Amino acid sequence: MNIKNCTINDIDEIFRLYKIASDYQKAKKTVVVWPEFERTLIETEITENRQWKLIIDNKIACVWATTFSDEQIWQEKNNDAAVYIHRIATNPNFRGNNFVGIIVEWAKKYANEHQKDFIRLDTLGDNKGLIHHYTKSGFTFLGMFDLEDTRGLPDHYQTAPACLFEIDLTIQ
Repeated sequence: MNIKNCTINDIDEIFRLYKIASDYQKAKKTVVVWPEFERTLIETEITENRQWKLIIDNKIACVWATTFSDEQIWQEKNNDAAVYIHRIATNPNFRGNNFVGIIVEWAKKYANEHQKDFIRLDTLGDNKGLIHHYTKSGFTFLGMFDLEDTRGLPDHYQTAPACLFEIDLTIQ
């Protein structure tokens, strides 16, 4: 198992995994389904070394993105030193491996290397299964919040309140 930055050569696989995740959300009848993301968004994340992949047996098993700022979602808490994780998508051939737990362990080291005090992520809607999964993986569920300004965010942020999660590394 290896974690490293995605390259532009991975973009088709990233979009394939996003499509699979979106189809899975539809099949599970979740409140919020991922839209088709803009290709330029993913290209920018790749160029800025913010798109990651977990590789097993030379195959991409999971992808996610990171950022050090997420003001529209985290509002005043965005002033904290944090790494934000977005769009975790798993290759269905590798489901059941608790990649969120692996990402958390990786993110702790990554946050420490970048002098960050928090690891944060969000999801949308009252997805009890995902809330349980994230809290089981070490995140504290901070609650559900209506976002004040969703301009420029992907379309799915317009439809439901945000569930916010964090790991406070200062108390670890």
